[in-house]
Amino acid sequence: MARNTTVKADHNAPGITEMLAKFIVEHPSRGWDDQVEREAHRTFANWLGCAIGPSQHETVQAAVAAIAEFEPAPQASLIGRKEKVDMANAALINGISSHTFDFDDTHLKTIIHPAGPVASAILALAERIGSSGREMLDALVIGIEVSCRVGNAVYPNHYDRGWHITGSTGMLGSAAACARLLKLDAARTQMALGIAASQPVGLREQFGTMTKPFHPGAAAKAGMTAALMAKHGFTASKRALEAPRGLLQVFSDKTDWSEVTENLGKTWEIALNTYKPFACGIVIHPSIDGCVQLRDKYDLKPADIAKVTIKVHSLVLELTGKKTPADGLQGKFSVYHSCAAGIIFGRAGEHEYADEIVTRDDVVALRSRVEAVVDDSIDEASADVTIDTVDGRKLHVFVEHAIGSVEHPMSDEQLKAKFVDQSTPIIGAAKSEQAWSLAMRLASLPNATELVAAATA
Repeated sequence: MARNTTVKADHNAPGITEMLAKFIVEHPSRGWDDQVEREAHRTFANWLGCAIGPSQHETVQAAVAAIAEFEPAPQASLIGRKEKVDMANAALINGISSHTFDFDDTHLKTIIHPAGPVASAILALAERIGSSGREMLDALVIGIEVSCRVGNAVYPNHYDRGWHITGSTGMLGSAAACARLLKLDAARTQMALGIAASQPVGLREQFGTMTKPFHPGAAAKAGMTAALMAKHGFTASKRALEAPRGLLQVFSDKTDWSEVTENLGKTWEIALNTYKPFACGIVIHPSIDGCVQLRDKYDLKPADIAKVTIKVHSLVLELTGKKTPADGLQGKFSVYHSCAAGIIFGRAGEHEYADEIVTRDDVVALRSRVEAVVDDSIDEASADVTIDTVDGRKLHVFVEHAIGSVEHPMSDEQLKAKFVDQSTPIIGAAKSEQAWSLAMRLASLPNATELVAAATA
C-alpha cells in the first residue's frame, strides 16, 4: 500500500534542545529576583503538603505494593510513609501521591501541574546524592522553566489532541532538574533532554481514574532515568525537541519556538504558578468560588435553593461535565458535584470529594439542581453564577478570577492552612509544623535529611 509521507514540518526550527541544555547548566545559582525565589519556596511547600496528604490513599497503596514486587533498594523515602525504595521509584510514588487529590499547583497558561514531575524527582535524587537545599531549589526553578516553556510552545493544540500536558512535558522538567543536580555538562544535559523526549506520558482519557496521578509520577521517574543514562554516556538526537520528527512537531501542529527562546533566563514561569484552594480540576474553581461567595453572602442553605445556573467556557464541560459521579475521583471532574459541595460545606477540600460525600443523598439532591451552560464568550478562568431561591430571589455573581489565581493568589497563611490540613492527619501536628517551616526555607538547608525526616511517617 502506498503511503503519504508528506509532513508539514518546520525544517528551520531553532536549536532549542542545545539552547535549553546550556541554560540548565550555565544559569547561575539564585539567578532571579526575590519574587521568583519566594514563589519557588511556595511551590515546593505546596507540593510537599499535596504529597503527604494522599500518601495512605488506595491509589498510592496500590502503587507501593506494585513497586515492592521488584524488591527495590532502599535509597530514598516515600513522603508521608515509612518505606524507602530506589530513588527512581521514590520519584514515581511521590509524584503519584502529589497528584492523587488533584490539589497541586497549576501553571494557568498551560494547565500544567509543574511541581509534581520536577519536585518528586529532585527530592528523591537529592536524598540519595546529598544535594543542598540551595541546589534543590535552583533545580526546581530551572526544571519547571523547561517544562512550562515547552508547554507554552505547543498549548493548546497539544492538549486538545488529548495529551495530559503535565505528564507529556513533565519528563523534560524532571530531566532538566536532575541534570542540574547531577552537575552534568551541557553536552550530556542535551542528551538527557533527548532521552526524556522519547518518554512522554499521559492521556486525558485517564482523567477520573488512578492513572491520572500516575502521569506526573511516571514523568518524574522518566526524567531522572534520562539524566542518569546521560551521565553514563547514553546518547540521543541532539535535536530531539525541535526536529521535524522531534517531540514538539510530533506533539502539535502549533510550535511557537519564541515561547521557548524569548527572554530565557530573564523571565520565569514559576512566577506565574498558582495553588488550589479546591481539590479538583482548576477549570471548576471559578464556579465553586462563585457558589461559595453567594452562600456566604446570603447565608444560603440547600433548602433555600431552587436552581443553580453556571455559565462557563466549553472547556469546563469538556473536562468536568460528569453529571452523576459515582465516587470521589469522578467527583473531581464534576462541576455539578463541586458546586453542590461548595454550597453545602462552604469549601471543596479533599473531604468534600470523599466517596461517601459524592454519593450522599443531600449532595446528590442539590447536584441535580445545578445546571451548567456553555458560553464561550466567558473566559476559561471565569464563571457566571446565578442562584434562584425558592422565595423568588435571583442572586448573581460574576467571577473573573477565582481565589488561587495569579490575580487573586492564596496568601502564605492560606497555603500553610492547606498544608496543615492535609499533612497533620498523616504525620501529626508537630511534624506538620516542622515540615512546613523547613520547606519554606529550603534554600538554607544543608541537605534533604531533616526535611525528609519531618515529612515521613
